[in-house]
Amino acid sequence: MAAAALLRGAAPGCGGPAWSWRLRAAPRRRLAHSGCCQGADPASGATWACFLLGERALVRVRGPDSAPFLLGLLTNELPLPGPAAGEASTSARAGYAHFLNVQGRTLYDVILYGLPERSGEQPTFLLECDSSVVDALQRHLLLHKIRRKVTVEPCPELRVWAVLPRAPGEAGGAVPPRKTAECADILTRDPRTACMGWRLLSQDEGSALVPGGRLGHLQDYHRHRYQQGVPEGVHDLPPGVALPLESNLAFMNGISFTKGCYIGQELTARTHHMGVIRKRLFPVQFSGAVPGGGIAPGAAVLTESGQAAGKYRAGLGDVGLALLRSEKIKGPLHIRTSESGLVALTASVPDWWPTATK
Repeated sequence: MAAAALLRGAAPGCGGPAWSWRLRAAPRRRLAHSGCCQGADPASGATWACFLLGERALVRVRGPDSAPFLLGLLTNELPLPGPAAGEASTSARAGYAHFLNVQGRTLYDVILYGLPERSGEQPTFLLECDSSVVDALQRHLLLHKIRRKVTVEPCPELRVWAVLPRAPGEAGGAVPPRKTAECADILTRDPRTACMGWRLLSQDEGSALVPGGRLGHLQDYHRHRYQQGVPEGVHDLPPGVALPLESNLAFMNGISFTKGCYIGQELTARTHHMGVIRKRLFPVQFSGAVPGGGIAPGAAVLTESGQAAGKYRAGLGDVGLALLRSEKIKGPLHIRTSESGLVALTASVPDWWPTATK
C-alpha cells in the first residue's frame, strides 16, 4: 500500500485556513524515502505537514499487570494491539483517555499506545502526556501501583509527531502504509478525531515514515487544533479544574460508560446518565484586536447585555478555547481586557461533533 496514500479519503469539516501549512525546508536525509515504508512515490512532493511536538512526552508502563492496572485509572478501555486496516500483521493501536482525581476532575489527558506483544516480552503501553507533567504522572501511577507487577518509566528515546495532510478534507478514511519488519517507528491514527490526522512516534529527527513529508511550524498545528476545538495539555485542561464531559471527552472517543470502575467514575457516570451538560469547551475566534500579551486564562466571556457566558481557557493569537454555556454561544460575545477595552469573539460548533449537539 502506498505510503503517500496515508490520509486519502474525505472527512467533512477538516478544512479551513489552518490547512495552509507553512512548511520548512529540512535536510534531505531527515525526510528522504525511508526503509520503513514501501511503495511511496518519491516525486509526490510535500504531501504531509509533520509537526514535532516538543510539548508532549511519553511514559512507558510495562509488566504482566499493566492492562488491569491502567484500566483502574483511565476513563477508557485500553487500545489493545491488533491488525490495522489493510494489514494482516499486528500493529500498535492508539486510544484517548483522561486520568481523573477522586472528585472526577481531569488530572492528565493522554493518548495511549498499545504495543504489539512479541515472544518473551511483557505487555507494554506508552502514555503520551504533556511534557510538564511527566514526573507528576509517574508519581500518580506509582501511588496506585501497590503490589501490581508493573514498571513505570519515562521513554525519552521516542519523539512525538503530528502528521497532517496539506490538502483539506483528507484526514480520514485512509489505509496505513506497509512497514518492514525492521521498522521500530509507530504510526497510527489520532484517536480523538479524524481531523487531527495521525500520530508518529519515532527516534528519528524527521518524518521517516511519511514520504513526501515536510516539517511544519508548531504554531500552525496549535492553530488547527484550536480551530477544530481539540484541547491538549495542561493549559487547555488545567489539572484538578477541568471536568471531562465539559471538555468533550465523549466526543473525542475518550471515555467508556460500560467499562469497570476507575478513579473519578462516580461523578462522571452520574453526569452522563443525567444527560445534562450545560457548559462545554467551544472553539472561539476573536474578531477584534487582541492585546499584545494575549487574553488571560479564566477571563470572563460576556454576552452583549453583560451576562456571564463562560470563561476563556487558552489559545494562540486570535483562536482559542472557551468554556461556555451552550445556550449563550449564538449571540455576540466579548471579553473585557485589562486595558478596559472590549474584544469581540465568536464561538462555533466543530463539524466533527455529533449532530445532536449542533
